[in-house]
Amino acid sequence: MAVPGTKRDYYEVLGLSRDASPEQIKKAYRRLAHKYHPDRNREDPDAETKFKEAAEAFEVLSDPGKRQRYDQFGHAGLSGVGVHDFSHMGVDDIFSMFDDIFGGAFGFGGRRHRRGADLQTEVELTLTEVLTGAERSIQFARQDFCDTCGGTGAAPGSQQQTCRTCGGYGQVEQAGGFLFGRVITACPACQGRGSVVVTPCKACRGTRRAMKERVVTVKIPAGVHDGQAVRIRGEGEAGEDGTQRGDLHCYVRVKPHPFLERHNNDLVCRMPISFTQAALGANVEVPTLSGKAELKIPRGTQHGQLFRLNGLGLPDIRNARRGDELVQVIVEIPKKLDSEQERLLRQFAVTEDKSVMPESKRFFDKLMEYLSGSSED
Repeated sequence: MAVPGTKRDYYEVLGLSRDASPEQIKKAYRRLAHKYHPDRNREDPDAETKFKEAAEAFEVLSDPGKRQRYDQFGHAGLSGVGVHDFSHMGVDDIFSMFDDIFGGAFGFGGRRHRRGADLQTEVELTLTEVLTGAERSIQFARQDFCDTCGGTGAAPGSQQQTCRTCGGYGQVEQAGGFLFGRVITACPACQGRGSVVVTPCKACRGTRRAMKERVVTVKIPAGVHDGQAVRIRGEGEAGEDGTQRGDLHCYVRVKPHPFLERHNNDLVCRMPISFTQAALGANVEVPTLSGKAELKIPRGTQHGQLFRLNGLGLPDIRNARRGDELVQVIVEIPKKLDSEQERLLRQFAVTEDKSVMPESKRFFDKLMEYLSGSSED
């Protein structure tokens, strides 16, 4: 699943209105899955991305609970509710999730024990936590094996029967259409298991799975960037028949700082100073992630000038080397003056010497040259 804030509206992805019925959602997804299946679009590098985008939209909109949260809060409302991270899943794995929709129509042979699906969640950090690294306790929900039946789907004490359709082999031969010809696919009656449940488990209604809450601790390294993900291995959903679990991808969101803005590993602070401080020089205190630091403003500082505080930026996530803090001064001109201030400024204006202001002197010299007609530009 892509990082929230970078993806399209799910209804737009499926080409549906927001009041679409469950059947319309199912049909729209089938159509797009056929259209963008990578095997049918080998020359289109974007086909797989669109295929996974459609699968993500279908998973959310086909689930009443997730759809309600999405309609109310958008992508942000889906954090921690067990939405699969399709960007890290294979095409076969996606089809295995929606067997009831495709029924082997794409001709994937046999039942394979696949690794469990990946999930995603989010954590929010401050810039100070980016400086030091952080630890978070994350609560999320995931599909896991039913505790009552142990993941068999059968009521405790009941027996499963050999599938009559495939004779227990889990595979059948079907016509795959013009594109695929005759193919071996997972048996549609038993979903490739070779046996069928006669008496379903009441707790999970034979689905073998149940939604469970899970709490894990994630360590986020210093220097992490907004939008980066920390992978927690083995905390995704369980694989088929107890095989390897998927992973949990924890995406990082960095809260805006009131004074500092990040540029790679450097920090930028825009510091207002008065025009007298700029002209006469001053010592000012500037905010940093480690408290306040003193900065010397030299005489004659110009608006927008940059000053560097070495080593007060953020650490590089790879080698821990810290960037710098850049202080850009913003010279403020007072909008209102009292009579004494105005008198003093007028007195100063009489004594102004353009030779001490090189930019002004250069401008007016050029202006006189231009007005006299000696300049061709």
